[in-house]
Amino acid sequence: MIKLKGCGTALVTPFIDGEVDYEAYASLVDRQVEAGVDFLVPLATTAETPTLTSEEKIALLMLTYGHAGGLPLLVGCGSNSVQGTLDNMKLLEPYNVDAWLVVVPYYNKPTQEGMYLYFKTIAELTDKPVVIYNVPGRTGANMKAQTCLRLAREVGNIIGIKEASGNLDQVFEILDGAPEGFSVLSGDDDLTLKMMKHGAAGVVSVASNLVPEKVAEMTHSLSDEIDARLQPLFRNCFAESNPIPVKAGLEILGLATGEVRLPLSGATPETIALMKETLDELAD
Repeated sequence: MIKLKGCGTALVTPFIDGEVDYEAYASLVDRQVEAGVDFLVPLATTAETPTLTSEEKIALLMLTYGHAGGLPLLVGCGSNSVQGTLDNMKLLEPYNVDAWLVVVPYYNKPTQEGMYLYFKTIAELTDKPVVIYNVPGRTGANMKAQTCLRLAREVGNIIGIKEASGNLDQVFEILDGAPEGFSVLSGDDDLTLKMMKHGAAGVVSVASNLVPEKVAEMTHSLSDEIDARLQPLFRNCFAESNPIPVKAGLEILGLATGEVRLPLSGATPETIALMKETLDELAD
């Protein structure tokens, strides 16, 4: 069974004139690999996956695998229905998926029992490992620690959770009760160090799109100094809805355009100035 730990990057999808910029994407993946990240996370929230066509998803996943240098791929496939998620799995499974990242169903606002049954059903219908993604700020529903631990104990191929609730008490309850082999990954860059010092395995990072070496080093060394230096970037990557600020940062670095797809809109001048100041300070 795959073990995800350290720094995983939630990869952006670069666009140019409304189309996926596959050349820029390949360069971004190469940059991540060269920087020493531990795994890659294509087709998740940061990738603007709801705006991508099936053909674009397949092309991006194939390109990720081709440039990953053997790094594990944790691939986003969640939707807000069992059938929708299974359809995504069927679409993407032929293209070198190591594990699935499945978000708590959004919009429906499921109960804890509904979440349990949903994830149990999904996991039993795939032979690949599944990582739960709890991000109530986007889904409108929080998976409680007890529900996560129930799934961790009862469903063998549910191997971890990306926890982005921002609730450290909840995270620590999961860490303290998790069975051996179950990994907790931070979904909040700014809380990663605190979570890892309590036993979390690593992070699925947004900020590592911009500074992969620094985020990877922080997860490997658990350095308070590096974390403190990165905190402004961690905060400012969410000055607007993700991935608007991080894409602005990539444009500042000359790595991709800052273009996003509707219903997202481009970064405001204030956000662009903030990201430039933040990146300049890190470069000093």
